[in-house]
Amino acid sequence: MKNYLIVGGSSGIGLEITKHLASEGNKVFVLSRKKNQLEPDENIKFLSCDVLSDVELFPSIDSDLNGIAYCPGSINLKPFKSLKEQDYLDEFRLNALGAVKVLNNYLPNLKKMKKSSIVLFSTVAVQTGMPYHSSVAMAKGAVEGLTRSLAAEFAPNIRVNAIAPSLTDTPMSGRLLSSQEKKEASAKRHPLNSIGDPVEIAKAAAYLLSDDSGWITGQIFHIDGGISSLKLL
Repeated sequence: MKNYLIVGGSSGIGLEITKHLASEGNKVFVLSRKKNQLEPDENIKFLSCDVLSDVELFPSIDSDLNGIAYCPGSINLKPFKSLKEQDYLDEFRLNALGAVKVLNNYLPNLKKMKKSSIVLFSTVAVQTGMPYHSSVAMAKGAVEGLTRSLAAEFAPNIRVNAIAPSLTDTPMSGRLLSSQEKKEASAKRHPLNSIGDPVEIAKAAAYLLSDDSGWITGQIFHIDGGISSLKLL
């Protein structure tokens, strides 16, 4: 049995990571504001916390940690002229500074292990320019920089990688996928003619957290239906 901390592990991709790791007999600590869709499980311990709070006191975890996944994200798609300074600050605080705060607090738990792993989340919109994504792309771009910087600093004992999905069928994407027509239109934008499956992305995250990916660090994994690298003629 291993110990993992999943931040934002009560909804969307984070929830699927939590369920996957717990189903394999691991102890999973879930740090989130609300339990949301999280169901009772003897392998899951819920810790109530808002990473955006100015309060620096995080719930303590006495156990060592084999891995941390920071899953919070946002979809704030607006034209550039409609975005205010506060929009950029909010995105940065949630996506980048939130991860920094969590890692600062729980790094001692990771260091108790000879080998451990961190998984962060970016977006396909960082390396593939998309209209109306400027605020989230800027914030997640910082996450990619953080990923590579920490991977270098923490090597060889702690590996750090990130996953950059495209549009995935989660509650956060509900407004963009609120009808069958919207789902079909979004699927057609991807070479694989489908939108992201949170279960599939969760399995990739679990792989990066596991010892099976022991020679992988500093990488940004594009799980995006081919949209970032392919153009079908």
